[in-house]
Amino acid sequence: MKRKTAGYLLQSKAIILDPAKPFTWASGWLSPIYCDNRVTLSFPEIRDHIKGAFRDSILEHYGKPGLIAGVATGAIAQGALVADLMELPFIYVRGSAKGHGRQNQVEGRMEPGRKVVVVEDLVSTGGSSLRAVEAIRKAGGVVTGMVSVFTYGFPVAGEAFRKAGVQLVALCDYHTLIGMAVETGYISSADAEILEQWRRDPSAWKGLNPSSGSVTSTSDI
Repeated sequence: MKRKTAGYLLQSKAIILDPAKPFTWASGWLSPIYCDNRVTLSFPEIRDHIKGAFRDSILEHYGKPGLIAGVATGAIAQGALVADLMELPFIYVRGSAKGHGRQNQVEGRMEPGRKVVVVEDLVSTGGSSLRAVEAIRKAGGVVTGMVSVFTYGFPVAGEAFRKAGVQLVALCDYHTLIGMAVETGYISSADAEILEQWRRDPSAWKGLNPSSGSVTSTSDI
């Protein structure tokens, strides 16, 4: 499943790998990888694969829940598709409560005590994902676990999920994706090494030195 998902993410360009032309994240980090899993919604075959893989992963790891929750905004559509496939109620969780109306953060109807599986499109540090979990818990839901399309596998995220008591199951992880990218010729082995260096310390990575093609980081300066 992980290899097939990785192939689809690369094929659809939902994930782009380009060490020579790094992207800038909202956090200010430079990154040789860019991920936008909403792109997969434009491809029916890929959309169906992800939807079905989510269903199978949920049933295997958590059993059938009482409700599916999507994390806004990237996982709203993914979560709704899974809820429809599993014939379950659906809610979604905003990044923060609305500043008007009923000031909801959790949108939709959730009865207290209902078992919830959270659907996420991407997990990086885990901060926004776990804020959604906290909002559901405050609203009376019982979070049994989370599924995501992709995870970078940052140690900080693993520790955060452990402390929050939340299990994460991803359809694809960073190492599987990079392995598939090398295997299919999408990137070279040298690119794969750069990508692995970035993943070990993304906040310090400063991209390639234009004159030498080498990787620089704050520890090198």
